[in-house]
Amino acid sequence: MEITSVSVHKIEKENSRMKGIASVVIDDSFAVHDIRIIQGEDKLFIAMPSRKTATGDYRDIAHPINHDVRKLFEDAILDEYKKIDENSENK
Repeated sequence: MEITSVSVHKIEKENSRMKGIASVVIDDSFAVHDIRIIQGEDKLFIAMPSRKTATGDYRDIAHPINHDVRKLFEDAILDEYKKIDENSENK
C-alpha cells in the first residue's frame, strides 16, 4: 500500500485544537477525506473521520488496522501540514 496523494487545508481558528483537515489517496484508487489534524498536549496527531452514534459516542468511519499503517498516514499528513505551515509563516 502506498499513499499517492495528500492534500491538507490549514485551519486557523482561535482557541481551537483543530489545525487542519486532510485527504489522502491510496494507490491512486481509494480516497479518505476529513482526517482532522489536532494539536495535542505535546504534539500534533491525526483523528480519522468519524460519526456520532445513537448513544452520543463517536465511531471512526475508516481507520488504519495496525500501528504501521497509522504511522504511514500520520507521517504523510503531518509532513504535508508542516510544509504548508512553514510556507504560510514565510509570507
